[in-house]
Amino acid sequence: MSNVVCHPYHLVDMSPWPLMSCLAASGIASGLLKWFYTNSLSLLMMSMTLLSVIMYQWWRDVSREGSYQGLHTSLVETGLRWGMVLFITSEVMFFLSFFWAFFHSSLAPNIELGGAWPPAGIQAFNALGVPLMNTVILLSSGVSVTWSHHAIMHGNLTQAKLSLMITILLGAYFTFIQLLEYSEAPFSFADSAYGSTFFIATGFHGFHVLVGTLFLLVSFLRMTKCKFSSKHHFGFEAAAWYWHFVDVVWLFLFITIYWWGGAN
Repeated sequence: MSNVVCHPYHLVDMSPWPLMSCLAASGIASGLLKWFYTNSLSLLMMSMTLLSVIMYQWWRDVSREGSYQGLHTSLVETGLRWGMVLFITSEVMFFLSFFWAFFHSSLAPNIELGGAWPPAGIQAFNALGVPLMNTVILLSSGVSVTWSHHAIMHGNLTQAKLSLMITILLGAYFTFIQLLEYSEAPFSFADSAYGSTFFIATGFHGFHVLVGTLFLLVSFLRMTKCKFSSKHHFGFEAAAWYWHFVDVVWLFLFITIYWWGGAN
């Protein structure tokens, strides 16, 4: 029987990674419960390590399929693009819930909050200080990642690598500055609805910045190994889309939570 493929689709081979990732995710959920009730991190750390190894192996296989086996045809790439669009859409809904909680409390603060927003006794951050600097840093990283994208589309690998490294450094710097901001915060997560909505929204955004930085770092390593070309670089393009999403979310966080929501 002939093994010649007569269609543009990619029918993936059997893989152990989906089942193993489900088991690792189940272990993380169980590990969280164990941590809450027994203060033991052993199962949680073991499951997170296992999931990290599985993610590496799974994405390595996907990279090989596209870079070496030539299985990512234009039709397959279209499916990958739609998958990334749907993933970012789900992330938009994720952050929408945090903004909903913030506006629910801030637009009509009840008596427990002192009838004011920020609540009585809460000293909010000055939006024109560190938050504004972080905004400049993140928007600058958006410019540099766009520069990198345009450079690789025109086949200029040197400029693409340089601008992508600038983006990665700016993302790491943003994370460092935000950690300093948290360490000097005059309120905590337990300080009323203001503290909880502030830290849950900005904290998850910070986590997304960290994930996006790692995403771009992997793209940089693949770029140095010449796995991208001007016509075939969706892995990097997806990372750039994700980074722009992170930028837009931060703009909404800065305007609503830091500037408007922090005004006394």
